[in-house]
Amino acid sequence: MGVVTARPLLSADGLVAGYTATDEILKSVELSLQAGEIVSIIGPNGAGKSTLLKVIAGILAPSRGSVHLRGVPIHGRRPREISALGVAFVPQEQNVFPTMTVRENLEMGGYVDPHGSRAKIDAIFARFPPLAEKRRHAARTLSGGQRQILAMAMALMVEPAVLLLDEPSAGLAPAAAEKLFETIRAINQDGVSIAVVEQNALEALAIAHRGYIMVDGRNSRSGPAAELARDPDVRRVFLGG
Repeated sequence: MGVVTARPLLSADGLVAGYTATDEILKSVELSLQAGEIVSIIGPNGAGKSTLLKVIAGILAPSRGSVHLRGVPIHGRRPREISALGVAFVPQEQNVFPTMTVRENLEMGGYVDPHGSRAKIDAIFARFPPLAEKRRHAARTLSGGQRQILAMAMALMVEPAVLLLDEPSAGLAPAAAEKLFETIRAINQDGVSIAVVEQNALEALAIAHRGYIMVDGRNSRSGPAAELARDPDVRRVFLGG
């Protein structure tokens, strides 16, 4: 399972944030991610799960609280700076350039270090053969699952230590979602730590080392993913019985 170290690779402490000055979607949220872990964040709609990832990625600034990467504060930095430090964010929607080819999308993903992009693209194509087969095709021609894999591959172009995934299986057929979760697990096994927000709670917990349950902008429960998945109350409320 996860490699536990004295200090988390990524930590969020006491995060309070919203989209207006008076709006508090996050109400003192905590999260930690150890090197080598997958952490799944589940909960009902409107719980603040996606907002949490946006704060960590620098898209939304917290009004209170902090985010640290390897013990260094990153809250308040611009998204590009946070990406360059090793945190890549894959949003749920509009996460590829539909009129560009697969290869051009990967080139856009490597904007932080364009000089090394050719070797990185070759490595991506070796890792994801279906993308290599479609390298000259426009992203809009890909299936939903292939587009999500392309979005993750674009994020991997910056060689992140941490990958933040917001609802990656949304709208996918069961078979495509299963393939996507297998891909997420494989990326983690290659050394990337992952925090994933998911509505497919059972599947998300199945690939995770630990899980967090958020309710109404707060931490509700957390613990080993397998224990959360077996808990009768968790299954009833969040997993459908």
